[in-house]
Formats: sequence, C-alpha cells, structure tokens
Amino acid sequence: MTEYINQLLAQYQPITQYPWLDSLILVGVMLFISLVIDKVNRRILLNLLSKVLGKTAPNTLQSLVDHHALDKIAAIVPLIIISLLSPIALSNYPAIGEMVDTLCNIAILIKMATFIFSLLDVLLDLGRQRGINKNLPIKSINQLIKLFVFLIVAVLSISALLGKSPIYFLSGLGAMTAVILLIFKDTILGFVAGVQLAANNMVTRGDWIEMPKYGADGEVLEVALTTVQVQNWDKTITMIPAYALISDSFKNWRGMEQAGGRRVKRSIRVDVNSIRFLDRPMLDHLTKIDSINEYLNAKQQQLDSENQQLGSRDLDITANGRKLTNVGTFRTYLEFYLKHHPNVHQDMTVIVRQLPADQHGLPIELYFFCNDIRWGSYESIQADIFDHIYAVLPEFQLRAYQNPTGSDFNKLSQ
Repeated sequence: MTEYINQLLAQYQPITQYPWLDSLILVGVMLFISLVIDKVNRRILLNLLSKVLGKTAPNTLQSLVDHHALDKIAAIVPLIIISLLSPIALSNYPAIGEMVDTLCNIAILIKMATFIFSLLDVLLDLGRQRGINKNLPIKSINQLIKLFVFLIVAVLSISALLGKSPIYFLSGLGAMTAVILLIFKDTILGFVAGVQLAANNMVTRGDWIEMPKYGADGEVLEVALTTVQVQNWDKTITMIPAYALISDSFKNWRGMEQAGGRRVKRSIRVDVNSIRFLDRPMLDHLTKIDSINEYLNAKQQQLDSENQQLGSRDLDITANGRKLTNVGTFRTYLEFYLKHHPNVHQDMTVIVRQLPADQHGLPIELYFFCNDIRWGSYESIQADIFDHIYAVLPEFQLRAYQNPTGSDFNKLSQ
C-alpha cells in the first residue's frame, strides 16, 4: 500500500506556479491519508482484539483499554506513513522534509516506549489480580524495566536528533558514571534493596511490619523500586525507603500469620504476703475444683509417702516435711486451664512460669498462643483469660499485688 501511495505522489504534476502551494497540497494529502489509515487501523485493531480476547480474557482486554495501550500502538502507523511520505511531499524543501522525517522517527520511538509502559502496567494489573505481587515485587521489576526503556529511547532519540550513532553517546557514559550514580543514587539503592528483598522473601505485599524508626506499624500496600508503602493501623500511610529495610532492622509478622498462632506473654503479680502452705481445710476446698482434683490427690499421696521416708515428727511445723503451696497449686491450675482452653493453640508452646520476685510482688507469667490471630479476637481472648485468672485468685487465698491508692490511705486514716 505504501508503494502504491508513493507511485501516486511521484506521478503528481505541479498544478500551480507556486512550489510552496504544491508542497502544501501534498502535505494535506499526506495528512489526510495518514488520518484515514489511522481511523481504519484503530477500528480493525479494536475489533480484532475484541474477538480474540473478548471471551477468553476480558480482564486483559479491559486493562488494555484502561491503559490506552491500543491507542498508543495504533498511533505508530500514521507516524510511519508521514515518515515515508514526507520526503516526497516536501521534495521542494528537502531540509524540512529531513527534519520532519527525523521528528517522526523520534515520535515513533516515544510512542513505542509509551506502548511498552502500558503493556507493563497491564501485566502489573494482571499480576495483582492473580496475587503474584504477594510473593514477588512485580512493581519494582515494572519500574526497573521502564527505567531501562526510558534510557534506551532517550539515547536513540538524541542520536537521531543530532545525527550521531548511539554508540557515540554510549561511549561517553563512562565519563559520566559519577554523575549518573549521583542522580540515580536512590534508584540504584532501591533496585539493589528490591533484589535482596525479593531474593530473601523479606517483605511482600500484605505483610504486617513494624519499623519504629519510620513510624511504620501496619500492612504493606506496595513494594516499589525505591519505596515501600505501609498503611498503618490508624489508616495513615508511611513511605519507607526500600534500602532502609536492608540497612535497618524491622519486624515482620508474616511468620505469626502463617503459623496460625499469636503469642501472649503476660504476667499476673501475686502479693507475696498471701503465699502459704495448704492446710487441711484449704486442701479439702481445692479438691472440689474439678480440673485439679486428681492432681491434688496424687500429689498429696506422693508427699505423704516422702514425708514418711523422711521421718518428720511434727508436720504441723511448716519447716518440717514437704507440703503443697497455694501458689504452686495455682500454677498447676493455670496450666490445666490453658491446655484445655478452646482458643489456645495446643500445638504451640504453653508455659506457666514463676519469675523472680521484686518490689511489685511475685510475677506468674503466662506464655501461650491464641489460635485466632485477628487483632480484635486476639485482644478479646487474652482479656477473657486474664479476667478469669484475676477472679479465681481468691479461691487459692492469693491476692494480686497493687500499689496503694488514695482509697487505701483513706481507710488507714479512718
């Protein structure tokens, strides 16, 4: 078709005595031809893709339309027509014809670049729809490819504009390395960090991370080439430099989410003045608790047997023989309570331990994992557990330690 148009224009004979008017007519014909071809090309391209992708991949077709990929690739055809026909249409003005041809070539390069950018955005959308971005920083890869395409197009455009070979400009990049490193410092650091983050699977979209240095505590929305976007739990957005995740420390809660258990590590402080040995009335009372009844009977038989072997004469003296304590029995009760609680993850660590006493009493620490990792449910579960623990303390004649308050001093004064 192009050869046919060239033959028609080559047979054109001047119809006026003004060369500029002849050139103007030819330019008008050239623009009209390119416009018609553009309209026809867009219609054919859209109909063809609609038939091919309309039923098999409607999301891909919609993404192509949203990012104007079809418009950008279709715009290349009229530019090619103008580039081919401009030397003939402007034969009376070869300098202008050459300049138009050069500008058309540059425009074609730019349109090709924008088309590639649109295709990359389409692939990014499809990757997000399929969840690929959760395990791979596809946005960083997307931006990196765009950067390389931009640099290539920039070099080719400048070489075409100045009439020099691209190798001429590439050979001078060595002398400009320091300047390039300075200009693209963040980009280079971000790219290196992005490669390390991807290779080590350190951060992906949807992870919950904490980075107090940057005020970040929330869900990762995007891992880009130079920044990581985090939506905090108060709905604010924090932008963290990608290389900061490599150079600084941060906490990633992904392991907790994958394991299906969220840790609880809290202590209840017991007043040491309420700790005592179990006497017979108290022992009879605690054996009524179903969860520790068998433990108390078995433990008491064991202690009676050991005390007989020791030959203790007067067991009423607290220093003689071995006896159960209310705080030790309380720890056993807590272990049974946690190991039979429906919201405690039984396949993970469950520990009730005694920490060193200090001026605030004796800490009894509970270390376990909730099987519901949702924030609201997690807080509700541990609150219910500790509500029960504080309420059951008097059954063991134990008191929770608390610093004196104003009401305590009022009672003393009265």
